[in-house]
Amino acid sequence: MHTMSAIDCVQMARRTCCNVQRQTSMGKLTTHVLNVAAGTPAVGMRVELRCLSEPPSPPRAWRTDADGRCAAPLLAGADLNPGCYSLTFHVAAYFRSLGVALPEPPFFDQVVITFGVADASQNYHVPLLVSPWSYSTYRGS
Repeated sequence: MHTMSAIDCVQMARRTCCNVQRQTSMGKLTTHVLNVAAGTPAVGMRVELRCLSEPPSPPRAWRTDADGRCAAPLLAGADLNPGCYSLTFHVAAYFRSLGVALPEPPFFDQVVITFGVADASQNYHVPLLVSPWSYSTYRGS
């Protein structure tokens, strides 16, 4: 059985299965959201995770805690497999919950970060630094 890597998936716009032959995996997927407009963690932001590889999985959802993190890893161990994933951050709802006046439609309603997991034994940390008008992300550890 030939399995494409997540790099193939991202670079060639092909999909690989999230349920491919499992390898020994101790990696995890985590996120962290910071409100850079206020200089604080983004408490209570809705975050959704989707596996985009075949077969796609239904989304899983969390709310960030007082530190702007999800209480537990989004995926860990045998649940983290090579493939393509997306994280959806509901930023407009978050800023509105703080009383921030946003235009309709907001500049950013949701921020979707699509990424690949090539080696499920590694940790993948996907932080979001966000304001109503900008955002930034990177691969952390």
